[in-house]
Amino acid sequence: MASVEDDFPRGGTLGKASESKIALPVEVDNLFKSNEKKESKKRKVESKDANKKVKKQKTAERNEDGLMLNAAAKCVEILHSKHLKEGTLMLGCVKDVSDFEVTVGLPCGLQGFLSIKNISDSYTKLLTEQLNSIDVEDICALPHLFHPGMVVRCVVAKLETTKGGAASIQLSINPKLVNKALTSNSMKVGMVLSGCVESLEDHGCIIDVGIKGTKAFLPKKADTDKQNNELKVGQYITCQIKEVKNNGRLLQLAANPAAVRQALAESKQGWTLTNLLPGLLVKATVKGVTKHGLLLGFLSSFSGQVDILHMEQEMADSYSEGSKVLARVLYMEPSTRLVGLSLRGYLVQPESRINTIPACGDRIGEVVEDCKIISMHHMSGAFLELPDKTVAFVHRNNLKEYKDPSNENKILAKPKHTCRIVDFSPMEQIHYATLRRTVIEKPFFRYHDLKPGQIVEGKVSVMLNHGMVVHVSNRIRGLVPHNHLSDIVLKNPEKVYAEGMKIKCRVLSVDVNSQKLFLTRKKTLITSSLPLFLSYSDARPGRVSHGYIVSVKNFGCIVRFYNNVKGLVPTKELSSEVILNPEEVFYVGQVLKTRVLQCDPAKERLLLSLKRAMARETEETGNAQFDREVGKRLEAKVLKKSISGLEVSILPDDVRALLPTLHLSDHVSNCSLLRETLQEGDTVSDLVCFQQNTKQIIVTKKPMVIWSLEEGEAPKDFSEITVGMQMIGWVKNIIAYGVFVEFPYGLVGLAPKSAISEEFIDNIATIFQVGQTVIAKVTNLDEEKKRFLVTLQISEVTMPEGSALMRLIHAVQERRAVTEMIATKEAKEPYQQLAALSVGQRLKLVFDTEKDDKGAIFKSDELVGATIQANKHHVMGIQLTPGQKVTAVVLYVDIRATTVHVSLLSKLVTKKKMLTEGSKHSAILQHIDKDLAIISVDDTAQLTFIQTQSHFNEVYLTASEKLLEGMILDVEVVQPSCEQLQGLPLLSWKRSRTKGLGKPVSNQMNADTGYQFGDILQGKIRTIKPTSVQVALKDGRTCYVHVSQVMEAAEVSPGSFPTSSVKVGSEVTGRVIGGRDVNSTGLLPISHPRLKYTCPELTLIPSKLDGKLEVKSYTAEENLRRHKVGQEITCFVSKFHQESKSLEVTSGPFVSGTVELLAMITDLKDSGRLEKMYKLGQAVQAKVVKVSLKPQRLSLSLTGIYKLEAGCITWGMVTSMPPHLGLVVKLPFGCAGTVAITDLADAYKPNPLAAFSKDQLLRCYLLGSEDGKWRLSLRPSRLNPQQAKPAKDTEILSLDNLQEGQLIRGYVKSISEQGVFLRLSNNIIGRAELQRSSKYFVNNHKILCNHLPPSTLLTTKIVSIDRKEKLVDLSLLTMDTGKPDILPESLHLPLRLQGEDKNKYNLERKKKRPLSESEETKNESEAPKKKMEKTEKTEKTEKTKKTKKTKKTKKTEKTTNLIDNDSGVEVYFREEEDQEDKDTQSAAVNVSSSSGPIRLQVAAEFSWDLGLSSLKPATANKHADSSDEEDQDESSKSQKKTRRELAQEKKAAEKALTQREIELMDPQLRPQDAGAFERLLLASPNSSILWLQYMAHHLQATQIEQARAVAERALKTISFREEQEKLNVWVALLNLENLYGTQDSLKKVFERALQFCEPMPVYQQLADIYTKSDKIKEAENLYKSMVKRFRQNKAVWLSYGAFLLQQGQSDAAGALLQRALKSLPSKESVDVIAKFAQLEFRYGNTEKGFAMFDKVLTSYPKRTDLWSVFIDLMVKHGSQKEVRALFDRVIHLSVSVKKIKFFFKRYMEYEKKHGTPQSIQAVKEKAVEFVEGKGSVAASS
Repeated sequence: MASVEDDFPRGGTLGKASESKIALPVEVDNLFKSNEKKESKKRKVESKDANKKVKKQKTAERNEDGLMLNAAAKCVEILHSKHLKEGTLMLGCVKDVSDFEVTVGLPCGLQGFLSIKNISDSYTKLLTEQLNSIDVEDICALPHLFHPGMVVRCVVAKLETTKGGAASIQLSINPKLVNKALTSNSMKVGMVLSGCVESLEDHGCIIDVGIKGTKAFLPKKADTDKQNNELKVGQYITCQIKEVKNNGRLLQLAANPAAVRQALAESKQGWTLTNLLPGLLVKATVKGVTKHGLLLGFLSSFSGQVDILHMEQEMADSYSEGSKVLARVLYMEPSTRLVGLSLRGYLVQPESRINTIPACGDRIGEVVEDCKIISMHHMSGAFLELPDKTVAFVHRNNLKEYKDPSNENKILAKPKHTCRIVDFSPMEQIHYATLRRTVIEKPFFRYHDLKPGQIVEGKVSVMLNHGMVVHVSNRIRGLVPHNHLSDIVLKNPEKVYAEGMKIKCRVLSVDVNSQKLFLTRKKTLITSSLPLFLSYSDARPGRVSHGYIVSVKNFGCIVRFYNNVKGLVPTKELSSEVILNPEEVFYVGQVLKTRVLQCDPAKERLLLSLKRAMARETEETGNAQFDREVGKRLEAKVLKKSISGLEVSILPDDVRALLPTLHLSDHVSNCSLLRETLQEGDTVSDLVCFQQNTKQIIVTKKPMVIWSLEEGEAPKDFSEITVGMQMIGWVKNIIAYGVFVEFPYGLVGLAPKSAISEEFIDNIATIFQVGQTVIAKVTNLDEEKKRFLVTLQISEVTMPEGSALMRLIHAVQERRAVTEMIATKEAKEPYQQLAALSVGQRLKLVFDTEKDDKGAIFKSDELVGATIQANKHHVMGIQLTPGQKVTAVVLYVDIRATTVHVSLLSKLVTKKKMLTEGSKHSAILQHIDKDLAIISVDDTAQLTFIQTQSHFNEVYLTASEKLLEGMILDVEVVQPSCEQLQGLPLLSWKRSRTKGLGKPVSNQMNADTGYQFGDILQGKIRTIKPTSVQVALKDGRTCYVHVSQVMEAAEVSPGSFPTSSVKVGSEVTGRVIGGRDVNSTGLLPISHPRLKYTCPELTLIPSKLDGKLEVKSYTAEENLRRHKVGQEITCFVSKFHQESKSLEVTSGPFVSGTVELLAMITDLKDSGRLEKMYKLGQAVQAKVVKVSLKPQRLSLSLTGIYKLEAGCITWGMVTSMPPHLGLVVKLPFGCAGTVAITDLADAYKPNPLAAFSKDQLLRCYLLGSEDGKWRLSLRPSRLNPQQAKPAKDTEILSLDNLQEGQLIRGYVKSISEQGVFLRLSNNIIGRAELQRSSKYFVNNHKILCNHLPPSTLLTTKIVSIDRKEKLVDLSLLTMDTGKPDILPESLHLPLRLQGEDKNKYNLERKKKRPLSESEETKNESEAPKKKMEKTEKTEKTEKTKKTKKTKKTKKTEKTTNLIDNDSGVEVYFREEEDQEDKDTQSAAVNVSSSSGPIRLQVAAEFSWDLGLSSLKPATANKHADSSDEEDQDESSKSQKKTRRELAQEKKAAEKALTQREIELMDPQLRPQDAGAFERLLLASPNSSILWLQYMAHHLQATQIEQARAVAERALKTISFREEQEKLNVWVALLNLENLYGTQDSLKKVFERALQFCEPMPVYQQLADIYTKSDKIKEAENLYKSMVKRFRQNKAVWLSYGAFLLQQGQSDAAGALLQRALKSLPSKESVDVIAKFAQLEFRYGNTEKGFAMFDKVLTSYPKRTDLWSVFIDLMVKHGSQKEVRALFDRVIHLSVSVKKIKFFFKRYMEYEKKHGTPQSIQAVKEKAVEFVEGKGSVAASS
């Protein structure tokens, strides 16, 4: 075998080829070509490129006597993440090891992650077995296998991109992937391989090297490393091959670390570019030296590169071509075959591990200033030298901001840089830094930067079951536990917190190693001013702090503070009262104020008290003796800088106090300067305590607050506050609806949004700043709640006399103090020299360079190291050359930035002129620095300070209102020389009232170049727009010309475009007539948001260019007032609003107007093409309709009509169509009118409103106006009297046009008990009484309402006209109109008796009944009246009869009145169906009247509760020829009844009454009328069923509004505790609106339901309603909203999935399942998948459901509940074969015997129902087999 191995070291003939390659270099060329053919056929096609490569190879062969198999890199650069591809092999160093992941440092600063599942197959198998076993203590975790500094070979397994856009590199060390290119035949002795321990044997271990067919063994004797004696399965190891057997199928390895590190890779080992591994040590030759790295050749035919990071910097100059070096392979790109190597000593000759922490310590996150760039490598990055001479590397992407273009020259030109160290790379042993300002300025870069107790701001990321994830920065995220979301436990935190919301939290604890951050949102903890217990040493006895309960026990409460500091509050210390069970009083998460009783930091034991914390004991005895008199001047020493301000010690008592940052000055900008300048140990004077009732002393240094305290202006208590009182305070907090203002003594008032300024404020936060000093006036007091409101409006408050000037002096003195403190502490140049400078001082300077903004930078020998600069306005008109000496004046000195701002303007450099007290001047703003500004006074060369705000409460709504450089002000001299201002004059100022174009004069700094009204200018036309022309002046400035100022007004014709008469580039002469505000493009939008500048407005009209003519200036209001209503003017179209169909026009530079649609059109055809008719810039003639000053606009008309008058015709637009009224029409000029239904046409039509629609345009005739509304007419006879046809229905203007007996048509207006009301004209309404409405008897007017809807057209006859009362009586009877009756016969209503028939009927009925004495006397007295009634027969008597039926008496009287007086019930009879003609009908009437009237059958026990419908008439005698005698006999028989008959009738009546009572008591009986429902609801007001039945009762009668009203009553009546009952009503109301309402009404009901019910059920119910009503789109949109809002609710996802499957959207349901699994907790995943699988069975694809169940049960086989569900579904939907296969799987599960028995029982039941005797027997045999198997197992154990 040995000879065979020597002859064929690599196996087969390939071994010969390999040896020939080594022996004969010429053969390499042939070998190379043959390999190329085998590798790719495409290279044959690429002949051109191949020839080029061959030429290069030949050249290399001539120069080096060899051939390079891979081309050398053209330019050496570091490895970038974008170059990485999956499969790239790399050498890495372990940086950090966690339980499930290893962080690996890769070459060139890259970083990858090695997952626990990417170690090796044997390790994965071992983990699986250990996890499935009961004992999990022996699991071999990653920390046992890896350690920081360990060097590993790895391969890129996967490349991902995170949400932030960063690349994530997933690595693998699985030998199968790392050694993928190696084969058994390629194994050679001496090769260095990496692998993982596969198994441990007695004499060594088997190593998995990932080569198919090869086994590797590492004996113990070959292992000299002591650590390897403890090898574990899965452990990574690097070994050297000592022996190769069986053609590479068996390897013997050695793991001597020293030998492995020094083992060289040689050519004879057969390495190729395909199987080259990282980590190999090779001998290399330098082929080329470049600025950015080296080119190497190694292994005789390979080329590689060494980037700048992997060269030994000390030997960088010694590298030369031909040098021999040792190099370590770092990586190889598989696509380009680029090999990267390293020459670094710690890699070439590595120790057992590489240092992952630099010698200088961990500096990651540190911000370093004064760094210098020592070299720049444009393809890689730059080397940075830190002040301590440490070198750091900046990647090229970190040299600039993200998305900014790269500019290396700009970076190199900057002498010093500020960087932030972001990482340390162990592979390069160098820090990586960034120059990005956005990263440098981040307060928190990593977890080390956070400290417990710190206040942080973050964004809500996601809401989980156990808490809320908050992102503090891109790299830091923390968890707010569920019980820390609020001071109280939140049931629905998703209603409070939304994704992306910015919140403020306090850090509870930080675990840097595991990168775990815990936060709290408890307001008490965040706002607590008590000391924080960050460690046990902080918890000194007597100290009080806030903590939260983490556990409640019988013996007390355990309270936790910050950084896991916790203590015990014993039961006796919980309260002054005895607490037997603390769990009933306290709860976990409750915040408490506790006092420390005992503390042992060594043992970490802490004893606390709750009851003593409530007592008023001070923390230290010194504090109790301290005199806290508010208003007393104090002096203090700075102890420490905290987040909220400065912790000071009051001298001489050494009592601690807090000086908030915002209380250092009245000027907010000075507060931050003073805080940064003051250091520990500094003494601060002039402090005053302003709060007396707090345990922590808080002092202030605000001069105005101190003044108010010393003057006694501040109230000490709420009782001293009165309405109208004025107080000085400061802004404490800013909210959306106002500002909270705090005052001394702890008083706080609210300034509502409306009380802040006279003008509307959109965002208060942009107006005021927290800590700003303000003057407030009390407006309202709430004595009960002790709250008060204040106003900050300047017009309501009064500034204290001289306060503005004192504020200025204090501000300047504070700035001076900052300068002096910095100069004292920084005892070096140029701080001392800068502190000696003063405003107005002259300097001798030398011009150095020009700034980018055309300013200048100067040098001075006296100010070395300082930046001296002047902006372009301060060097205007001065020619400067490098080295030129100039004289400048100091404007401002910024000592913190070591910058001096100067000016070279001649008027400032000249000799100063003296000012006199009281004199008034104009001044120009020269420089602004936050709250202070520098101004120059006229031509006196005097400079001085002013404040940018003249009042404490001054509000600037826009940036243009603020003071800007170049603005002209009016000033008055208060003191010519003020000592507090270092001799500068003290001035008071106000804004200039001159009408010049001064304004923000950034473009006109010197007064000589400012333009005035009337100036004549020349320029060229730059651009032309339809409504304006832009003119460029000779000095480069821009002016504008309005379209109305281009040509003479007489030359402008309607329809013309004046701006088309000029051309771009032509020279024009214009005259200044005003100014136009334009947006700035020269300043940054961040520093100058919405900043506008004023440019001159010119006129080009020749008649106005005469310089002798005076140009008058008008304000916008004056321009508007010059226009009069009705005046005709020329306008120009500036914009057409498509939505409102309105036209915006302009008539001058400062005048604009609006033309509404109705004031534009004269023809209906024009309404659709208005935008084409009126083009931008077009001239139109308009008349002024209205002049509005607020807003300042004109209302115009293009139709020639500017006001509405009676008799005019105009256009209108339909806005609504109420049936009872007609049309409501919108008219021009903001007017409105109505068109009566009778004025719609000359000929009435049924359903007249159907021909009209909303927003329809109509021509209307104006009849007249009443109460501001016009009466309109659409009759053609009004609109076109000449062309109109004769009117069929003439227009009725008054009652004079009507006559009695006239037939006329009208529309039903309304119907009531008084009759039917018809509209005869727009102002005349007639009435037809019910008896004159129909021939049928109508006992309820609602019958008419149901058959005569409003606007029904009817023909009527005028019965009478009362001209005095203006009443018209009508008749609708057929006999009067000749038209059919208004009611159909199908209603089967009784006919109404009239005239003689009715009188005879009444007379006969009275004769039949004997009268009593009282009745006889009554009839005798009423006899004359009856005669009058018969003779007159008027309508009044009929009315009096009807009134009698409303009277109510006793039951017996009712019966009597029913017979005698007709009881209000009309006598009627039913018309026979077999009557053939009217004669037969009249004959029947005569017979009945002669034989006696038909009587009403009224029972003796008559009850009104039964209603009139229960009364039935006696059957009329159908035989007309019956004799009178027979009738009389029958009537006499009916009157004379026997006692037996009477008893039977009485018994029958009682039986009927009992039956009725039983029916009423039946709970299943549904009420039939509203009264019955009301009675039931009184008994059960909370029953939703009754309310819903009541609604259904109204809906059956199509009474929609009544049903809505019932629902609203139900919601108000049902108790708030009955949530389900209320929800039922809401659902019914949603159903009602869905069926009968509109989308808007449904939406409103839905929104209301969400407010009063749990949102989730309401959403679900509406979705079901949409689905059932086939509103699929609406349902889907609603479901999408639900899964966003209730993403943690499993039912929502299931409901949405069921909906999608019902609609056949199976793919969408699958995607929804994936979303659900991501959103829901992982523990819900199995159940959700199972539920979706069930839905697939029910609605979707059965096969897909089967696959889902099968997949779940494969992963979770012990879920017997899911098996049971699966079986049920398969029995229902699957075949018998599939069901049996499923049963066979179940009975073989490894679950309890009891569960298997259950499934056997189900199996048997299934076979009995669906199987055969043979299949039943088979199941029994399987059961016996199972029992026997279990028995044998038990016996063996």
